[in-house]
Amino acid sequence: MKIAKWLIAISTILTVLFAIAAHASVTISGTRVIYPLDQREVSVKLNNDSRTPALVQVWMDDGNADAKPGDIKTPFVITPPIFRMDPSKSQTLRLMYGGGALPQDRESVFWLNVLDVPPKVDAKGDANTNTLQMAYRTRIKVFVRPPRLVGSPDEAPKTLEWRVVPAPQGAGLALSVSNPSAYHVSFSEISVSSNGRTYKNEMGGMVAPRSTQIIPVPQMSGVTSGKIHFIAISDYGGPIEGDAAIGQ
Repeated sequence: MKIAKWLIAISTILTVLFAIAAHASVTISGTRVIYPLDQREVSVKLNNDSRTPALVQVWMDDGNADAKPGDIKTPFVITPPIFRMDPSKSQTLRLMYGGGALPQDRESVFWLNVLDVPPKVDAKGDANTNTLQMAYRTRIKVFVRPPRLVGSPDEAPKTLEWRVVPAPQGAGLALSVSNPSAYHVSFSEISVSSNGRTYKNEMGGMVAPRSTQIIPVPQMSGVTSGKIHFIAISDYGGPIEGDAAIGQ
């Protein structure tokens, strides 16, 4: 009996900590955060769009989505780290850079996590209970931007260099995209047109500054030349469309 109760408790804790955001009542204003490194702090606004209160925990990670908040070390402080949000209310987070070695010739990227833990509502609609119903996690990118970088984020997608390479799994082809700029470039969609056919990657992706990334394109084969059409994402979450030739 004790073992069964212990397993139920563990299952509940894992559900609360690692549930993926699906229908979170607490939402983030914006799809990304830009942190100019010469500013002392930046603000991020959260909204509780539901009719029930929520317990919210926030933290930063450096790319490992599965790491536990207590095990993560980043050069940022967030206040408040945990708080209650009443229905139809908002809360402003303060992100502060606490120092530490970061590249000064290119952007760095971190992730902001918002865990929304709503209370369980009983049959009478009473939300004042200590039993948790579900937790929803939202995770967005935080681009840390040093001052005086060369170029601009809106121009960075135009500098990308594209090649067709064998897929890493050994079946079919993929795209290799090299980014010579100082900025991250994120995509919502990429398509390849060649020999009268079009192949699409609708999953998106991201290539870091001064690096090369392999991006899968489902069912692409027999492509040696052609045209790339991409939709990159701006600082404000809007589309930046562009075209490029496939290099050799």
